[in-house]
Amino acid sequence: MAKHQTNISCGSGGAVYGLGVLGAAVYYISTATGFWNGALGLLKAFFWPAFLVFELLAFLA
Repeated sequence: MAKHQTNISCGSGGAVYGLGVLGAAVYYISTATGFWNGALGLLKAFFWPAFLVFELLAFLA
Protein backbone atom coordinates (compact mmCIF):
# COMPACT_ATOMS: atom_id res chain seq x y z
CA MET A 1 0.00 0.00 0.00
CA ALA A 2 1.46 3.38 -1.02
CA LYS A 3 1.73 6.23 1.44
CA HIS A 4 0.38 9.58 0.40
CA GLN A 5 2.37 12.54 1.63
CA THR A 6 0.64 15.90 1.80
CA ASN A 7 2.71 19.01 1.33
CA ILE A 8 0.93 22.11 2.59
CA SER A 9 2.47 25.51 2.01
CA CYS A 10 1.12 29.01 2.02
CA GLY A 11 2.43 30.50 -1.26
CA SER A 12 1.58 34.11 -0.52
CA GLY A 13 5.20 35.13 -1.12
CA GLY A 14 4.76 34.47 -4.83
CA ALA A 15 1.73 36.72 -4.94
CA VAL A 16 3.58 39.53 -3.17
CA TYR A 17 6.56 39.14 -5.52
CA GLY A 18 4.21 39.15 -8.53
CA LEU A 19 2.50 42.33 -7.41
CA GLY A 20 5.89 43.91 -6.78
CA VAL A 21 7.07 42.98 -10.28
CA LEU A 22 3.89 44.34 -11.82
CA GLY A 23 4.11 47.60 -9.90
CA ALA A 24 7.81 48.03 -10.69
CA ALA A 25 7.19 47.30 -14.37
CA VAL A 26 4.43 49.91 -14.54
CA TYR A 27 6.66 52.45 -12.81
CA TYR A 28 9.75 51.82 -14.93
CA ILE A 29 7.84 51.74 -18.22
CA SER A 30 5.84 54.87 -17.40
CA THR A 31 9.01 56.84 -16.61
CA ALA A 32 10.98 55.52 -19.62
CA THR A 33 11.97 58.07 -22.25
CA GLY A 34 12.47 55.55 -25.05
CA PHE A 35 11.97 51.94 -26.07
CA TRP A 36 15.30 50.66 -24.75
CA ASN A 37 14.83 52.45 -21.44
CA GLY A 38 11.47 50.72 -21.13
CA ALA A 39 13.02 47.35 -21.98
CA LEU A 40 15.73 47.90 -19.37
CA GLY A 41 13.04 48.92 -16.88
CA LEU A 42 11.19 45.67 -17.53
CA LEU A 43 14.37 43.72 -16.73
CA LYS A 44 14.89 45.80 -13.60
CA ALA A 45 11.32 45.01 -12.54
CA PHE A 46 12.11 41.29 -12.41
CA PHE A 47 15.29 41.75 -10.38
CA TRP A 48 14.23 44.47 -7.91
CA PRO A 49 14.35 42.13 -4.87
CA ALA A 50 18.01 41.41 -5.58
CA PHE A 51 18.77 45.15 -5.69
CA LEU A 52 16.83 45.64 -2.46
CA VAL A 53 18.68 42.89 -0.58
CA PHE A 54 22.05 44.09 -1.90
CA GLU A 55 21.44 47.65 -0.75
CA LEU A 56 20.10 46.47 2.62
CA LEU A 57 23.18 44.33 3.25
CA ALA A 58 25.49 47.14 2.14
CA PHE A 59 23.71 49.46 4.57
CA LEU A 60 24.03 46.99 7.45
CA ALA A 61 27.70 46.18 6.82
